Amino acid sequence: MSLRVAVVGLGWAARTIWLPRLAAHPGMTVTTVVDPSPAARAAFADDAASVRVLSDPGELSPDLVDLAIVAVPNHAHSSVAGALLRRGIPVFLEKPVCLSRAEADELALAEQEGGAVLIAGSAARCRADILALRRLVTSVGDVRHLRLTWVRANGVPGTDWFTRHDEAGGGVLLDLGWHLLDTALFLLGPVEFDQVVGATTHDFVNRRASRAAWREEASEPAGTESAEVEDTARAFLVTDSGVSVSLLTSWASHAAHDSTTVEVHGSAGTAVLGCTFGFSPNRLGGSSLTFTQDGRTAPVPLDEEPVGAEYDRQIDALAGLLADPAQRGRAVAAARRTIDVIERIYESAARAAGSHKPEEVPA
Repeated sequence: MSLRVAVVGLGWAARTIWLPRLAAHPGMTVTTVVDPSPAARAAFADDAASVRVLSDPGELSPDLVDLAIVAVPNHAHSSVAGALLRRGIPVFLEKPVCLSRAEADELALAEQEGGAVLIAGSAARCRADILALRRLVTSVGDVRHLRLTWVRANGVPGTDWFTRHDEAGGGVLLDLGWHLLDTALFLLGPVEFDQVVGATTHDFVNRRASRAAWREEASEPAGTESAEVEDTARAFLVTDSGVSVSLLTSWASHAAHDSTTVEVHGSAGTAVLGCTFGFSPNRLGGSSLTFTQDGRTAPVPLDEEPVGAEYDRQIDALAGLLADPAQRGRAVAAARRTIDVIERIYESAARAAGSHKPEEVPA
C-alpha cells in the first residue's frame, strides 16, 4: 500500500531532492504540497495537476496524508513540524531539526500530545561510504580521536534567508555542521561532551563570488551587506570518556574544490574517508577509504554510487520507521544532543569574540 505524502515547502530542497524521488518511488504517492507563496504554488500546479496544492499546513489532516515531509526555512522547522505532530500527522523533518534546546523540548511535547512520530533527516548516516567507515571503526581499536571537515570552495547558499540570523538560526554550523556532528555521533554512539570550544568567522559570506552557483534560487543572492551569520566554524570537543573530536566546516574557502574528510584514529589503526557530502558538482572524483596500521596504508573497497543516493535510502526506510513504535522520541533525543553541542560552540565563539573586542578609549 502506497504512503500518502504531503510535502510542506516548495523551495530548492523540495523541488530538487524530495519531489523527484518521491514521484519515482513505488511505495510513495505525493497527494498534497503546501507553500504560502502563490508563485510557488502556481508553478507546481502547472506541472502536477493531480496533486492538491495548499497554502497553509493547517489544512492537512491525518485522513488526507500518512506523512508530511517538512522542508521549510529553518526558523519554521519546529513550529510547522510541531503543529502537524499535534494533529496526529507523522513528520519527516529536514535538518536542522531545531534551532535551540527549547525547540527540541517543544517537539518532544508535540510528539507526545499528538501520538504521531517525528523522523529526522540524517542524510550522512545513509551514505554507503559512511556506513562502510562505521563498519571499519571496530578495526581501529579504542577510538581516540575523530576529525571531520566539510569545506566548500564557493558554496554560500543563494537563498537570502540562509544568511539572516533570525530565519536561519545560525550559519554554516547549523547547515553543514549539523551533518558532521550527526556523523560523529553515528560513529561514536550516544556520548556526552564534557568540553566544547569553538570559533566562527565570516570572511566569505558577504562576497558575491562565494555564492553557490549550482544552487540557484529566485531570491536576492547571498553576498550582500545584510549577511548576519558565520561562513566558517571550527570546534574541538572532548567526550566524557576522553575521546576528542575536531570539526571544521565552511561554506566558502580558498580551496579549489569542495571536499569532506572523516578520520577515525584509534589505538590499533586509523581509518580515513575522503569524499564530498551534498550535491555540489565542484568535487574531485568519488569516495576513498583507507586503513592505516603499523606504517602500512591499505585501500578499503567501496562501491561507487550516484550523488544523492543517501536521500533515496532515507525514502526507502520511511515506511519501516513509521511502523516501528520504538522510533517515538528517538529523533528528538538525537536532535537534543546535536543542538546542545551547536549551542555550546556558538556560546564559546561568542565569549572568544567578546574577549577580543578593542577597549573603548575615553574622549
